Amino acid sequence: MTDVLNPIFSLLNVAIVGGGPAGLMAADVLSRAGVRVDLFDAMPSVGRKFLLAGKGGLNLTHAEPLDAFISRYGERASTLQAMLQAFGPQQVRDWAAGLGIATFVGSSQRVFPTDMKAAPLLRAWLQGLRHPAPDGEPVRFHMRHRWLGWAEDGTSLRFQTPEGERQVSARATVLALGGASWARLGSDGAWWPWLQAAGVDLAPLQPSNGGFDVQGGWTPLFSERFAGQPFKSVAIRFTDDQGHSFQKKGEFVATATGVEGSLVYAVSSGLRDQINRAGSTTFHLNLLPDRSAEDVFKQVAHPRGSRSLSSHLKSRLGLDGIKMAILHERCPKATMNDPVALAAAIQALPITLSATRPIDEAISTAGGVRFEALDEGLMVQQRPGLFCAGEMLDWEAPTGGYLLTACLASGVVAGQGVERWLKAH
Repeated sequence: MTDVLNPIFSLLNVAIVGGGPAGLMAADVLSRAGVRVDLFDAMPSVGRKFLLAGKGGLNLTHAEPLDAFISRYGERASTLQAMLQAFGPQQVRDWAAGLGIATFVGSSQRVFPTDMKAAPLLRAWLQGLRHPAPDGEPVRFHMRHRWLGWAEDGTSLRFQTPEGERQVSARATVLALGGASWARLGSDGAWWPWLQAAGVDLAPLQPSNGGFDVQGGWTPLFSERFAGQPFKSVAIRFTDDQGHSFQKKGEFVATATGVEGSLVYAVSSGLRDQINRAGSTTFHLNLLPDRSAEDVFKQVAHPRGSRSLSSHLKSRLGLDGIKMAILHERCPKATMNDPVALAAAIQALPITLSATRPIDEAISTAGGVRFEALDEGLMVQQRPGLFCAGEMLDWEAPTGGYLLTACLASGVVAGQGVERWLKAH
């Protein structure tokens, strides 16, 4: 639904550009405070990426202790600490409960709605925004309004609409335009040159929580047979040239050109940054992380008689399928015929990566508006009245509820910042 405004020019109280979680949460905060808000989005409906992310089960947040939760934001942990302490995992669950959406903690400590679906939550949220409590102010939604930057006056917002271009001027503006992944859902990074031209301090946009290409590619045989298949109950160990180390057990997936999946996403920022510095990077894959090195060597070295090596490793260690295939794929014959070298490879198989996959394939992006350019209310210091929120800010986090929680928290902070700004001006 789109509310009617002047088709050429409108003077508004607050304009929010972007209908993802951050923009909707900023609108929510302002609506509850009785502030008139107009929200614009380029897509036919809001929350497109939110709905797709919840297709396999909406991971709202994570139930680990708050200090550990905050640490998942890496270099930006200290920057995000205050907003996550104010609106963190428990507040996300309380907010969902307020919309009538009960949640539960899964075995991995991830938090989901009881029905696992995103659509009921989004419907309840939009209902509350359009029809708030008596002391609230309804949010007006304007779909198919693609932001084109600022007009010649430097302050009015330009939008491309089905009826042609229109301009909007607002007392305060919140940009919540997302990063540059999943462009088909609205997050295309088109805002970058307009903010750069406006002198806003930006960090380059990069893929985060995305896949990688292996150096030299897989052989056609491996790619054809195993692309799309998971490596289960494995572990990754990685140390970069700065001395930062990562080690974790989990699973990931082989792709036609490389690797992707939750375990790879967990270390993707380190792998990406090392590729940026050195042109390639290597992690070590432990195919049997639950077995000791001594036991693996003992089983590999056990006499196999007339059995093939594949049959031997399957019977002694349970190695078969994609795990056996990756050994043949990455180990020379000399290694396969040497029990010492083969046992070592089973628990530390080097996988060299040469490139990240394109940014539009990534789940999220790193980079964007630097926090150093913003005040504590997420207002651009050199452009008073302009606020930024969500994934277009310069932070990143692994999957597991961390992305959504920080987007919601930043929306809360931006909304509160706008409210203070309006009262002061």
